Amino acid sequence: MASKALFLDRDGVINIEKNYLYKIDDFEFIDGIFELCKSFLEKGYIVVVVTNQSGIARGYYTTDQFLQLTDYMEQQFYKNGITISKTYYCPHHPDITGECDCRKPKPGMLLDAAKDFNIDLSESIMIGDKQRDLEAAFRAGVLTRILFNSNEESKFATSVVDNFKKILE
Repeated sequence: MASKALFLDRDGVINIEKNYLYKIDDFEFIDGIFELCKSFLEKGYIVVVVTNQSGIARGYYTTDQFLQLTDYMEQQFYKNGITISKTYYCPHHPDITGECDCRKPKPGMLLDAAKDFNIDLSESIMIGDKQRDLEAAFRAGVLTRILFNSNEESKFATSVVDNFKKILE
């Protein structure tokens, strides 16, 4: 039986957006993210993170530094009763490493997750703070796409919210 996933972008959805964030001391969770994820876990969703991390390609931080921060983030979720099934990341930037299939707005990370966890993408949800997050979900076949706390207009959003409580209502 296929599972359904709550796909989350990282920067701007899980944590407060800070350019090229890689230090644990700079990582600040967005209010309500733990409650949101718990609610979706209770509804039978798995939680999957999909994040562009071009800071690796740019040389601002290493893959190891990114993975250390990811481990910290996942441990904080775990301490709050939430298991992140997996964090997928794209370390590329087209101007530096060339084109890839994983950098959003391409759907590669979502498609990989669907294969790895037998996810029904049409029953899944994507929450992102940028147009490219929702476009990747659209291209992957995710029908519910939520633009979070953004000034961007989006033709790919099925709804726009400025706090997680509105999603839970």
